[in-house]
Amino acid sequence: MTDRLEIADVLTRYTRAIDSHEWDRLETVFTPDAQIDYTESGGIAGAYPEIKPWLAEVLPAFFRTMMHTLGQVEVALRGDEADVTAYFHNPMTMDDGAGGEKVVEIGGLYRHTMVRTPDGWRSRKLHEQVVWKRGL
Repeated sequence: MTDRLEIADVLTRYTRAIDSHEWDRLETVFTPDAQIDYTESGGIAGAYPEIKPWLAEVLPAFFRTMMHTLGQVEVALRGDEADVTAYFHNPMTMDDGAGGEKVVEIGGLYRHTMVRTPDGWRSRKLHEQVVWKRGL
């Protein structure tokens, strides 16, 4: 049960880091060699050291605010590794091109491969699987 709670905490730290633009908090989410794939939502895929600065540059340039919600977390433990799938809903605001803002939304699955490290559970792999989009 403790492992599942710690893994859920990693998921929360991830979404809070992204939503609050606190990019250094991602150090507590990913292993240094983590592979991350955002291609389904129009982003890039690569190693964490490449992805972190890309997030810091691109997300604030397009989205004024973001507010993730997570649900239905499935954890398949295999000793010191776990396959983790979590539903996500992410409404975001962006410039509407006429001086106002519009809300866009993405819903899908975060698919992580997590590993137990000396510092706790961390994501070694993240694939953002987009199931639906609205307003983009």
